[in-house]
Amino acid sequence: MVVPDKTIFIQGLNFIVMIFLLNVVLIRPIREIIKKRKGLMTDQLEKIEGFNSSAEKKVADYEAQLTQARKEAGEIRNAAKDEGVAQEQAMLAEAGKEASSLIKANRAEIQSEVKAAMEQLTKDVYDYAEKATGKILGQA
Repeated sequence: MVVPDKTIFIQGLNFIVMIFLLNVVLIRPIREIIKKRKGLMTDQLEKIEGFNSSAEKKVADYEAQLTQARKEAGEIRNAAKDEGVAQEQAMLAEAGKEASSLIKANRAEIQSEVKAAMEQLTKDVYDYAEKATGKILGQA
């Protein structure tokens, strides 16, 4: 069994002094370091959250701008397509007019050539008829 004597008081005093010294030398500085680290971690987490919200905002703005750019590109493409269709129709109408005038000119030319050929044939018919009649009647 343990017999208490006067050394127990010395041991108790020694224990209290060691707790005080350990508190001053080790525990208090460690608590301060832990408190600083906790504050640093809180600041870094706030910075990270701010960065994330900023990044999300930038991504949302980028997507909105991309959507707007796609919309504008579609409008430009449709406008160009409509303009191309209008130019195509104008070109086709012009080509149709040119073809129509060309056909009219060619028909007029053909009719004049037919008329000239008919006049020539009519003149030649009389000559051929006289020659044929002369041959039939025996005139040379």
